[in-house]
Amino acid sequence: MYPFFSQKSPALRRHGRARHSRTLGVVAILLLATGVVRADDFIVYSPHVLATQSEIELRGYSYGDPRADFNGGRAAELSISHAFTDWWKPEIYLARYERAPGSSGRLLGYEFENTFQFTQPGEYWADFGFLASYEHQIIAGKPDAVEFGPLVEKTVGRFTHRFNALWEKQVGAGAAGKYEFRYSYSGTYAVSAAFRPGIEAYARPADRAYQAGPIVAGEWHVPGTTSSLEYRFGVVLGLNATAPRRTWLAQVEYEFF
Repeated sequence: MYPFFSQKSPALRRHGRARHSRTLGVVAILLLATGVVRADDFIVYSPHVLATQSEIELRGYSYGDPRADFNGGRAAELSISHAFTDWWKPEIYLARYERAPGSSGRLLGYEFENTFQFTQPGEYWADFGFLASYEHQIIAGKPDAVEFGPLVEKTVGRFTHRFNALWEKQVGAGAAGKYEFRYSYSGTYAVSAAFRPGIEAYARPADRAYQAGPIVAGEWHVPGTTSSLEYRFGVVLGLNATAPRRTWLAQVEYEFF
């Protein structure tokens, strides 16, 4: 299952940490987390981490396709996160709901996701990070999974481009032996902080599914506070016959310090 994402405009920050210390910290956290994470199909992650920021996020998707393989399919997730440092943000998915086409809805389990920021905005030609997550299933007979891969973001003027390349691997009893690969792209234009239209594209070769379509996102500061509300809505269209004809995406996020 796979919902959507969040656009951020982090301020440039100076950091005095040594790069080798940051790398060692990432390795240690990955070992403690027993692997990596399985992220959502309809999300393009940013590599940016804003120290001490907390987030509460609700996101989901719904298929708009009358074919039996897709009709009625939808999913939603509720998560919380907190950036403990200026380079590491863990996120816990408290509830993961899915309604597969032709079946009733069910809870899937929990997920522990980590975003690691490797470079500072503007330090190189693009900004780089890494996603690592572990997904625990509560459905009998369905194996857990890990997911990991690089996150890239580039801002030029009012345009922001993101690209993710992620690998997923089932783990535990009944796990499949192969890795599955997916990649995604997001491009937006900042008319204002509260209105950023753009386009998203998703490719899942294992499912032979390729989709792209318009989205609109934005962020609104809550007056008199250090909090903000972020939203994102859109629809991605199937580019081939084996992809859903339409997938409606939605996300609301509350951010605070």
